[in-house]
Amino acid sequence: WARTKAKVRAEVDAIAQELGVLYQKRLHSPGHAYPVDTPWQHELEASFPYVETEDQLKAVADVKADMENPQPMDRLVSGDVGYGKTEVALRAAFKAVMDGKQVAVLVPTTILAQQHYDTFRAVKVELLSRFRTPEQQRGALAALAAGDVDIIIGTHRLLQSDVTFHDLGLLVIDEEQRFGVKHKEHFKALRAHVDVLTLTATPIPRTL
Repeated sequence: WARTKAKVRAEVDAIAQELGVLYQKRLHSPGHAYPVDTPWQHELEASFPYVETEDQLKAVADVKADMENPQPMDRLVSGDVGYGKTEVALRAAFKAVMDGKQVAVLVPTTILAQQHYDTFRAVKVELLSRFRTPEQQRGALAALAAGDVDIIIGTHRLLQSDVTFHDLGLLVIDEEQRFGVKHKEHFKALRAHVDVLTLTATPIPRTL
């Protein structure tokens, strides 16, 4: 038991040091400042079939303000299931795509990946999960690296070494409480300047 505790303590210390270096790098790295909303952005948002809640509108405004700032975004959106977090992410993703950037959406399950894929299909979007054959996955990865895919939605498959981006601008992590610390920091380590939008239905204290 003492050896196990010592090993875990050493691993936690190592991760903490890595995160410290990473966040220092992010703090001093210039991010991408997105322009103000395009007419197409307004058109997309006007097509939303529901009336936005005050919290939704505030979250969307805060996320857009972060994206228009040259400092890399690191924002957490917390809300119960059904409160419209995906709509906030969709608007952020569309804003990134309108400025020529790619978006990665990391989700914990194949079912959720498929649901998001169906929601986001208004733009050039691909899916990486066990629902796709190896051939389909290879095609999606090639298109992603070439810049022919705007949004990639995937499970832990997105964290593998053969996934490369042409110009990643935004990472959306959905149900972040389902991922480990090292999973969540993987993309940030690859792209110190990338904007990160985290979605969770778990109360903030546990998330932090």
